[in-house]
Amino acid sequence: TFDPIHLGHVDIAMRAASLFDEVVVAVYDKPLKNLLFSPEQRINLVREVLKNQSRITVVGYSGLTVNFAREIGAKAIVRGLRVFSDFEYEFRMALANNRLDAEIDTIALITNEENTFISSSTVKEIASLGGDVSTMVPPIVNLELVEYFKDLFYDTKPQTNPSE
Repeated sequence: TFDPIHLGHVDIAMRAASLFDEVVVAVYDKPLKNLLFSPEQRINLVREVLKNQSRITVVGYSGLTVNFAREIGAKAIVRGLRVFSDFEYEFRMALANNRLDAEIDTIALITNEENTFISSSTVKEIASLGGDVSTMVPPIVNLELVEYFKDLFYDTKPQTNPSE
């Protein structure tokens, strides 16, 4: 869902682009989870972050990922793995996708060590509490997060009484 795109996503996209002639980063529009950014905002952020990558195209989609992959003629779905629990989820998803279309393979790339702890949920939680996520997301995403959450923060210094 790339809500928002973070450096772990960028790493996987760049590594996939080094393995394949063409990579389509597909941004799902209606996941069963609460989103921070609209589909259009997420697509625009991903496009901006990856704009200089000639082998990468960014598009939005609806429905089953395997159906979208079939529609665009993809031979593989690339997924990123951070921790062991990701493997279990991705393994089940790969088996389900294989049942739906055995012609499309799932390829899992293991994240670089420095991105192991980064997830969109972690980024959103830290940013929502006023924390610095600039080392976890591209600069444009950091600016969007600061803008999104700016109204949640206010000066918590005690107010002085003007008559004192």
